[in-house]
Formats: sequence, structure tokens, C-alpha cells
Amino acid sequence: MNTTTSPRGRAARALLALALTGAAHAGAAQADDPLEAYNRSMTRFNDAVDEAVLKPVATAYQQALPAPVRTGVSNFFGNLGDAWSFVNNSLQLRGEAAMASFFRVSFNTLLGFGGVLDVASDLGIERHKQDFGLTLGRWGVPTGPYFVLPILGPSTVRDTLALPLDWRGYPLQQVSPTATRNGLYVLRAVDTRANLLRAESVLDEAALDKYSFTRDVYLQLRRAPAAQGDGTLPPEPEQ
Repeated sequence: MNTTTSPRGRAARALLALALTGAAHAGAAQADDPLEAYNRSMTRFNDAVDEAVLKPVATAYQQALPAPVRTGVSNFFGNLGDAWSFVNNSLQLRGEAAMASFFRVSFNTLLGFGGVLDVASDLGIERHKQDFGLTLGRWGVPTGPYFVLPILGPSTVRDTLALPLDWRGYPLQQVSPTATRNGLYVLRAVDTRANLLRAESVLDEAALDKYSFTRDVYLQLRRAPAAQGDGTLPPEPEQ
């Protein structure tokens, strides 16, 4: 398992790496947020739900399970995400990234016990994370205004319209029975929230206005892949 590319560390370091750049683009982002009044209101609602339910559950999950087990869970869902990234890299005609995604899924599924071990990263095969929103961006569809979704959080109009296909394309959608599928979705949500606990502390310390900071960084991340051809976060420095 590659500990230097853990979701927790990557998310925290991405916020730090983009802090100054995100702040520099604050003026431009204002024009991208015509729904700011609604977005701030929905952010307050999401924060309330998070404080009451999501964060306590994620904290308990983090405390109850040892780090190697949590890493295995994250790797498992990351492997499923690589399968959908393969589809989107192919739709974007990014041959090298598509092949990397294909080999990541193949090695991690066959040699990594269904994706619990991230064998591909150990072999130096990089992750090229993509979704249908980024595929639309690849072919010229603009992000549109910033838009905060209930529970799901930061998005854009383009990404929101792409969500139904992302949900349909994600491999968990094919799992049956329904109870098992729903249980895996819940586990994925808890794991994702637990991975953000460290990043949240960084954000709280770095941002005077948490809402503006989150918006600016999110918009930058969603636009950069369309220009650079890579949906991954900035590389994580060695500890």
C-alpha cells in the first residue's frame, strides 16, 4: 500500500498547495457565484447536518478502525472509481490516461484482493481521476455557476447535470441485492468524510472565510483538469 498517496494526506495537502492561488482568484470567483445567497444558506444547512450526523460518525469510524483497514476501504472504493475514470478518459480520447486507468483496475482487482491493496501505485501507475463533468469540460462545456448541493456540497451547474450519469456509471450501481448496495454506499460516504477530517482542520486554520475559500479552490480544481488533461489533485510531497 502506498501511504504517501493516501486520500487524507492528499486532500489536506491540496488545500495547502492551493490556498494562496485560490485567494488570488477570489475576485474572479465572485462572478462565478451569482447564487451566493442560496449557496451560503445551503452551506450552513450542510454544516449543521455534518456537525450533527456525518462528522461524529466519521470520527467514530476513524477511531474504531486501524489505519491499514481504513486504507484498504479507501483503496477498494478508489479502485471502483478508477473503472469509471477509464470510461471517461476513453470518452475524452486520452489514450495514455485511459490505459493507466485500465491497468490500475486490472492489477488492483486481480493482485490487490479486489482493490483492497493499491498494487498499481506501488508499481508506479498513476491515477488519472475523471468523471462525466470533466468529460463535458473536455469537450468545451463550461462549468457554469458555482452551486452547492444538499448534503453533497460544492458543485457547479455542469457537474450537477452530469451527476445522474456519474451515479449510473459508478460500478456500485451494479451491486445486488439493493441492501448490500446501499450499505456499500453508506460505507463509502463515511470513509469519504473520514478522509476529510484532516483537511477540515487545515481549512479551518487557513481560511478567514471558509465558504469563499472552499468555492475558489473547488472551481480551480474543476477547471484545471479540462485545461491540463488530468483530473488528479496536485502531487503530494514526501513527508
